[in-house]
Amino acid sequence: MDRKPEGLSYRGVNEDIINFMTKTGPKYYLVLGFFILCSVFLYLLPWIHQIYTGQGVTGLNVPVVWGVYLVNFVFWVGVAHAGTLISAMLYITETPWRRAIARSAETMTLLALIVVAFFVFIHMGRPWNFYWTFPYPNQRKIWTSFQSPIMYDVFAIGTYFTSSLVFLYFGMIPDFASLSQSTTGWRKSFYKAMSLGWRGTDRQWHLQAKASMFFASFIMPLVVSVHSIVSWDFALSIVPGYAQTVFAPYFVTGALLSGFAAVILALTVLRWTFPMMKKYILIHHYDRIGLFILVLALTWSYLTGMEIITGYFANTSDEIQHITYKILTYPYSWLFAFMIFCNTILPLVLISGKVRRSEKLMFFLCIFIIIGMWLERYLIIPNSESRKFLPYMWHSYTPTWVEMSITVGALMVFISLFMIIIKIFPVISIFEIKEDVGVPMKKEGH
Repeated sequence: MDRKPEGLSYRGVNEDIINFMTKTGPKYYLVLGFFILCSVFLYLLPWIHQIYTGQGVTGLNVPVVWGVYLVNFVFWVGVAHAGTLISAMLYITETPWRRAIARSAETMTLLALIVVAFFVFIHMGRPWNFYWTFPYPNQRKIWTSFQSPIMYDVFAIGTYFTSSLVFLYFGMIPDFASLSQSTTGWRKSFYKAMSLGWRGTDRQWHLQAKASMFFASFIMPLVVSVHSIVSWDFALSIVPGYAQTVFAPYFVTGALLSGFAAVILALTVLRWTFPMMKKYILIHHYDRIGLFILVLALTWSYLTGMEIITGYFANTSDEIQHITYKILTYPYSWLFAFMIFCNTILPLVLISGKVRRSEKLMFFLCIFIIIGMWLERYLIIPNSESRKFLPYMWHSYTPTWVEMSITVGALMVFISLFMIIIKIFPVISIFEIKEDVGVPMKKEGH
């Protein structure tokens, strides 16, 4: 029971997933309504206030033109990475324990990328001019600069979102066909249309498997490339603290660390909120993901040390000033120390198998990791701009209530979207779980 779902049948799997999606009590709607209201008051209204009043309501200044919004952009891109890794890499290696959690991780990937897109518009200040970034002939006679690192993000994240969406959809086609046979009303029509005439023939299964393997192989390089490109937004500049050659592996490792922590949080909430999920999301999943988190935390710690050591080794006044400001100046010294505690010291407890197999300890540990990874982005992005080359232009950055409200509100938006999605699309792969159950007739001795 610790490693593989037991005591399940094909009928039982269908009933569990369908009941989870269709039987919704008033508590669910109350909680959903609460998060939607929080999204409106913490996210939407402050954004409207910012658009109406102007970017002056933020803490952005000269020389700090990239603040918390870009921190959130990089952070949410990182959260989106774990879903791709769990789905694609473990699918290619045919790792059995991925089956019960891959679908929820893939869903988190898509929703996190939606939040990422929101922060692009928020940081623009004038979101109605977003079409200026499109590469097409226009009345301004200005062509998009493809030498700009910002344009790298447009193509990288657009490709990442599209390929992840297609990969998720191909995996859901057999489930849509199963759901269309077991539901009524709008759901039956919707799932039947989404199943694209799936009948479960040998040829269809063969093509579905080939398509899933193709997209899994296609997505895997994106795990590395997307966040590497995000890091090059900074590394291609000459700003002290940005021009680090270690940024590509550093950002990728941090993205996976925060992403796996977010997956644990989501799985734990599902287990605590819906007891039925304990049949499928097992303690063994915590143990396996805990090992991934431990390895990623150790790798991240090594790369953090490399960033600091190479900065001092450069022996230039601007780099030394940046590092001193980051790790030795109050209050950032306290934030840096807390980041090291969250991402380096605390994850060492995962060496113990008892800790990895405790859902409560894993839940609270991952909360600290999420906070630590957000602080890592904060200590890199605005702090580096606070200490550029000209001392007379030095200016510290402090986020305002608008920025912090939108930051918290983005989390509320993510939770609201996740709660809605899990009631429309199966958060657990029906046909993959049935692979763990085995063939019924074989068990009966026929």
